[in-house]
Amino acid sequence: MLTAMFLAALVLITVHSQEAEETITYTQCTDGYEWDPVRQRCKDIDECEIVPDACKGGMKCVNHYGGYLCLPRTAQIIVNEREEAAAESTSGRNNVIRRTPADPQRSPPNPTHQIQCAAGYEQSDHNVCQDIDECATGTHNCRADQVCVNLRGSFSCQCPPGYQKRGDQCVDIDECTLPPYCHHRCVNTPGSYYCQCNAGFQLASNNHTCVDINECDANNPCAQQCYNILGSFICQCNPGFELSSDRINCEDTDECRTSSYLCQYQCVNEPGKFSCVCPEGYQVVGGRTCQDINECETTNECREDEICWNYHGGFRCYPRNPCQEPYVLTSENRCVCPVSNAICRELPYSVVYKYMSIRSDRTVPSDIFQIQATTIYPNTINTFRIKSGNENGEFYLRQTSAVSAMLVLVKSLSGPREHIVDLEMLTVNSLNYRTSSVLRLTIIVGPYAF
Repeated sequence: MLTAMFLAALVLITVHSQEAEETITYTQCTDGYEWDPVRQRCKDIDECEIVPDACKGGMKCVNHYGGYLCLPRTAQIIVNEREEAAAESTSGRNNVIRRTPADPQRSPPNPTHQIQCAAGYEQSDHNVCQDIDECATGTHNCRADQVCVNLRGSFSCQCPPGYQKRGDQCVDIDECTLPPYCHHRCVNTPGSYYCQCNAGFQLASNNHTCVDINECDANNPCAQQCYNILGSFICQCNPGFELSSDRINCEDTDECRTSSYLCQYQCVNEPGKFSCVCPEGYQVVGGRTCQDINECETTNECREDEICWNYHGGFRCYPRNPCQEPYVLTSENRCVCPVSNAICRELPYSVVYKYMSIRSDRTVPSDIFQIQATTIYPNTINTFRIKSGNENGEFYLRQTSAVSAMLVLVKSLSGPREHIVDLEMLTVNSLNYRTSSVLRLTIIVGPYAF
């Protein structure tokens, strides 16, 4: 620290005489110097000896040309006595310069001086005091966790960005406790911080704001359909599929397992759908219902002497002439026993062959077939009965009028099965005339309830 500094100066007092060729010059000492009559020149005054308590605060006083310096006690002082002598000689009165008009003004020589610089400065090549960069030279005493900052004549130990001084140590600043820097989450790090976003979001270019990620456009995670929502996404499946437990993949929906009423016969599951199939002799109608195929109208294996009879689920071939001796065929499916034949007196006069089909497991009781007299004789009484084919009691014949009766199914039948039932109509009159006719009914029970 420089408290006082005075440089010796020469004050020239010139007196002109009447003669133009001569000028007399004498010297007067400036502040900080006094006249030395012995040496006939100005000499420096040592203020450190004559000024009481010249430096305060424990500083040491260093005498300087024309003044003094107050420096730290650790400062090193280099004194160049030749420079001091030269400085003093420039303040002497024994310099008498004589000029004439023909003698141009000459500047006195400027010798090189060794100067003293304050702490934190050093002499440059141009003889001036320049700042010492303690941070560059490594002469600072900053800690390893501090940053050295050069100042004019000194230096400062500061904390790096993201740290603050606490005592003589640098501690991390927790930016996450300050006003919100981050849109979603803040993560503190030594000397800094960074922002994080919740799932389904990503950092914007400013590294603070969180924007929604369109997962469906970026990298569609869904197996089938993807719908973006704020911060997430939803997967959906095509018809016939359902979301698996991971809510991403799609699994086939087994419609056949979920319901037993989808198909009339059998349900076949397929990827994303199902189909209905029917048994042999049936075809699918409306996608789910089974309908009997009439093979007698399409293709069948019946011969020319046979007739084709269709039933639920199949067909049968029956002879076109079902009559057996002594019966003869008189019309389609009607066989008559001639009265001229003695054997016929004990047999029914006629036998008519009829065919019908019913579904398996038909609801009972159920009217299934009606028998009726084709020829009505006056003064006759007709009675009806099941002559054969009802050994297990599956049928009941109910007379509905004087000339008709209804065959009733009273026990459910399961197919495939064939029943031959003989229904007899007995006709009598008051003259003891008696005759009978038989309707041979072939009942084919289909294999299924449809």
